[in-house]
Amino acid sequence: MTAIVRFAPSPTGYIHIGNLRVVLFNWLLAQKSQGQFVLRFDDTDKARSEQKYADAILEDLAWLSVVPDRIAYQSHRSDRYDALAEKLKAEGLLYACYETADELDRKRKRQRARGLPPVYDRTGYFLTDEEKTEKEAQGRRPHWRFLLPNFQSDPRSPEKTDVVWDDLCRGQQSVDLSSMSDPVLIREDGSYLYTLPSIIDDIDMEITHVVRGEDHVANTGVQISIFKALGGNVPIFAHHNLLVGGDGAGLSKRNESLSLRGLREEGFEPLAVAALSALIGTSNPVEPISALSDLVETFDFGKISRAPARFEPSDLATLNAKTLHALPYSAVAERLKGLDADGGEALWDIARENLEKLSDIRTWVGIMGGHVQPIIETEDREFINQARALLPPEPWSEQTWKDWTDRVKTQSGRKGRGLFMPLRKALTGMEHGPELKRLLPLIGRQNSLDRLS
Repeated sequence: MTAIVRFAPSPTGYIHIGNLRVVLFNWLLAQKSQGQFVLRFDDTDKARSEQKYADAILEDLAWLSVVPDRIAYQSHRSDRYDALAEKLKAEGLLYACYETADELDRKRKRQRARGLPPVYDRTGYFLTDEEKTEKEAQGRRPHWRFLLPNFQSDPRSPEKTDVVWDDLCRGQQSVDLSSMSDPVLIREDGSYLYTLPSIIDDIDMEITHVVRGEDHVANTGVQISIFKALGGNVPIFAHHNLLVGGDGAGLSKRNESLSLRGLREEGFEPLAVAALSALIGTSNPVEPISALSDLVETFDFGKISRAPARFEPSDLATLNAKTLHALPYSAVAERLKGLDADGGEALWDIARENLEKLSDIRTWVGIMGGHVQPIIETEDREFINQARALLPPEPWSEQTWKDWTDRVKTQSGRKGRGLFMPLRKALTGMEHGPELKRLLPLIGRQNSLDRLS
């Protein structure tokens, strides 16, 4: 089946790695079925939505090489929502309610005190026109609730009404509508909550699959009812496990260190961020990918665990390093120029296995170019002088290191760590790094003489 899917963020902040999980599962389904991926901005909350965040979301997806097939803004479709809201009102399925938030809270407390579930009692549904006029004369403005189909003939007497669907991640699911309050779809100020515009858009855009986090499972029964009330096709649902922090808490737009924008600024590779987000909490191994398309072949909702997927920053750092280690020079050459750190393909091939982030290459460009503070211990001074005197003439190759150290070993009597570590520290100013047989020709004889002096 060709899938048409959507990612519908609210442009009220930067999206984070948890949101990326939703993006990727939708995008992967579209790619695997040769379908379409729709980016739809839920920007009906005019007070909080900002174009700068919509632009940032587009930039973040482009950074990850996720290109939407269509882009839509809900704020451009208000006439369509108004028309279908009026249709539901005319059919008696959307009714006006005038209780304040405080009044509703007191009503719920009274119900709990009587041992009753805190479900809205549909007072608004039974108001007469005269009562509505009186309330509006008092300055009250209505909010509008959708009448759930959880009764036979009398809305005052809800009955157990199970809405059942086959979830691609969770199997058969069921929600009892009698245990729920009629949902508010329109606020007192006339603005829409997410539910109604989203469902109307899903119908109009012919969305075939709704792929989202498991925190939306409880909403699905209500939404299926609204789909049917509007005469739309009910999509297939997939509610996947959530990505949570190492402490088990949910991720938030307010945690900027985990926003895609923040991770990009910290120097993480988009392929590493995408791979961890998509693979963690599944039966697939978490391993580097060479392109986003690598994830398509193994993507399967059946491989997603029911348990939350824990995101640890250390896991991302490890995967980021492994991702860099596997990248060919051609994949990073332009970015290295942007960092003023392009030491050429030979240096990249030598240094990449010592990188955690791409910017670390600057250290090795500096070592190659002479910007090094040699480390020479007092007890190694005489040994370093001997080694300097035995430094071979150029041209140098990978064989030069062995030829040189064999001669130094014979003259000094040193071997093993006592031979190699003082030379490494003097030549690079570090105790670790790439094989010196490969690095030495890039350092060059004059730089080596200077550092051994």
